[in-house]
Amino acid sequence: MVLLRSLIYLLLQLVFTPLFLLVGLCVIPLSPMRRYAYISKWAKISLWMLRVVCGVRMEVRGRENVPKEPCLILCKHQSAWETMALQLVFPPQVWVLKRELLRIPFFGWGLAMTSPIAINRGETREAMRTLLREGKDRLARGFCVVIFPEGTRVPYGERGKYKIGGALLGVSGTAPVVPVAHNAGKLWGKNAFLKYPGLITLSIGQPIYPHKGMKADELNRQVEEWIEAEIPKLP
Repeated sequence: MVLLRSLIYLLLQLVFTPLFLLVGLCVIPLSPMRRYAYISKWAKISLWMLRVVCGVRMEVRGRENVPKEPCLILCKHQSAWETMALQLVFPPQVWVLKRELLRIPFFGWGLAMTSPIAINRGETREAMRTLLREGKDRLARGFCVVIFPEGTRVPYGERGKYKIGGALLGVSGTAPVVPVAHNAGKLWGKNAFLKYPGLITLSIGQPIYPHKGMKADELNRQVEEWIEAEIPKLP
């Protein structure tokens, strides 16, 4: 049954996504916020299909910790699920992502319409400069900035190395930093086709307001310690 449901979900996505983005061509001339308002509907519909077809439900803890102002979101990366779920929980946002993702037909074109911060991972120094420059720009324009500090998806129960880039952006400005933990990898694992029914819990930590003189490694450590301590507490 899990195999069949996962196959139906994939087929629905293969039909729905191109049609959705073809219609989305009409919003290209609009402002970045209006483009995001349209593109983010893809995530909402995809999560609805995931719940109806695959039985994957969602619980959010700590909604009261979402700041009213644009913030920096540092999130655990286990699955494709969180890239959609964050759009239901936080205000308009942009993502820091690999430049190569923008070349994927339809999916990448949709990403390009959301004002992402696309970096070249092969050029570390240039990637860092891009992150700091464009991150400050997106925050100033009213977007939250989503960063997965581990850089890549990590299987459930494992911990990747938390890279310093997100923390550097955090201490370089005044935006609050919000750590986010979840257990999506239990039901929809890294690069997995199968999606098991059940409840995914996403937990939002209290915002961290970097103080003057705070070092990036200190902020990075606080975020990592909270996320990794929170995950075992999730059902």
